[in-house]
Amino acid sequence: MSTPRKSPKRPAIRTASAPPGRPADRPADDEIWPRVTRELADDLAVDALARDRAGKAPFDEVARLQEAGLPALLTAPGPTRRGADWRAACAVVREISAADSSVGELLAHHYALSWSSRFFGPAAQDVDDAPSPALSLDVCTAEERWLLAGGVEPPRAGTDPGLTLTPADGPGGGWILDGRRAFASGVTVADRLVVGARPGGTGDLLVVLVDPAHPGVFTDPDTERVGQRLAGAGTVTFDRVPVDPGHVLGVLPHDEHAVAPFTTLAPLALRLLLVQVGLGIAEGALAEARDISRAGQAGPALGDRAGGTSAADGIAPAGAGDDPYLLLAYGELATAAHAAAAVVERATDALARGLLAEWALGLEERADIAVLVAAAETVTGRAAVHITTRILELVDGTAGADVRGGGPGFDRFWRNARALTAPTQAAHRLRDIGDHYLNGTHARLTLLA
Repeated sequence: MSTPRKSPKRPAIRTASAPPGRPADRPADDEIWPRVTRELADDLAVDALARDRAGKAPFDEVARLQEAGLPALLTAPGPTRRGADWRAACAVVREISAADSSVGELLAHHYALSWSSRFFGPAAQDVDDAPSPALSLDVCTAEERWLLAGGVEPPRAGTDPGLTLTPADGPGGGWILDGRRAFASGVTVADRLVVGARPGGTGDLLVVLVDPAHPGVFTDPDTERVGQRLAGAGTVTFDRVPVDPGHVLGVLPHDEHAVAPFTTLAPLALRLLLVQVGLGIAEGALAEARDISRAGQAGPALGDRAGGTSAADGIAPAGAGDDPYLLLAYGELATAAHAAAAVVERATDALARGLLAEWALGLEERADIAVLVAAAETVTGRAAVHITTRILELVDGTAGADVRGGGPGFDRFWRNARALTAPTQAAHRLRDIGDHYLNGTHARLTLLA
C-alpha cells in the first residue's frame, strides 16, 4: 500500500462567494476559452504518445491544465468571476480529449464534481438572504486552484463495500470516514476528493470533501490499465479520516423518490462529459489518420501496384488520396463521427437547459434529458470503438503508423476508447430508451452512472 501523499495545505472550504479584490486566477472573458483550449490541445498532442508509453502519474498534465486555467472554467459567475456554461465545458473536454483523452477524462470528472455542492446542497429557495452554499465548492476550486477527483455514486452491487461515516467525538462534531473505493480518474494527483459515504453504512448518502494529504488517506495507483493510462485512476483507502461539518457538501436521500430531479442531473452531467471524451477520441484518431493519408503514408499508391505507372514513366502516379476504397472508408468513418456529434450536441443542449432550470426542473424534463444522454452515450460509444478499430486497419503496417518505429501509435486511440466505453452497458441504455419511447416510462432516478 502506498504512503500518504503530501500536498500543500489550503484553507477550509467557505460558504461565501469570493470577496472583492480576490479574483480567481482565470481569464476574464469567456470568448478566449476556445483559443486557450486549442493551444493546450496542440501542446498535449505533441508528446501524447511518449507520455502514454511512459504511463506516469499525470502531474505534468495537471500543471498544464492549471497553467491554462481550465479547471476553473465552471466557476459560478459573480462580481469578481466570470463563469462559463456547460456547453463551453463540454467543448473544452471534447477538444482536449482529441489530443489526449486521459487528460480529457481528468477534466470531465473534475467539472462534474465541482458542482457537487450545487447538486446535493440545499435548494436555492430554502436559503434566506444568505450566501448560497451551492456556490462554495466551485468558487473554492477556482480560488485555491484545486483539481477534484473521486465519485459520489454508491458502489454497484458486488463491488466495493462503500465508504462509511461514524459520528466524531468531541464538541466540534463532524464525522470519521472509513472504507476503500476504486475511482476511475484523478485520485493520484487530486488536491481534494469528493466522495459519497453513508453514516453507519446505511441510510442517506452524505457528500463530503476530503484532503488526500491527510495521513489517513492512502492511494494505490492503477498502473495496469489497458487504456486511459494517464487518467490517474486508483484505489483510495480512508482510515479514520476526520470530516469537518463544514466539509459536508450535501446529502442524497436513500429513497430515490425523495430525490429532486435537479439532483439526479449529477450522474447525467458526468456521463455526458465522458461522452465528450469518447467523441474526442474518435475525432482525434480520425484527424491523425487523415494527416497520415494526406502525406501519402496510409497505404501504397495505386500507381505502385502491379502493372501500375510510376513517376519514372513520366506520368504522375495516383496517390493514396485517389484510392476509391480509402475514400469510401474515410467517408464511412467521417459520417459516423458526424452522426455521433449531432446526437451529442442535442443532448448537450438539453442538459444545459436542465441545469439552468435548477430546482424548477420537472420529472418529465429530467426523463427527456436522460433519454438523450443515453442515446448520445450509445451512439458515441459504438462510433468511437468502430472508428478507432477501422483506423488501425487503414494505417496497419505503414511507416507513419508503426509504433515500434516511433510513429503516431494509433493503437492508443483504440485502447482508450475500449477502456472508456467498457463500463457502459449499451443494452441497458437501449432498453431504457425503448421503454421511454414505446411506453413513456421514466428511467429510474438512480445516481449510478
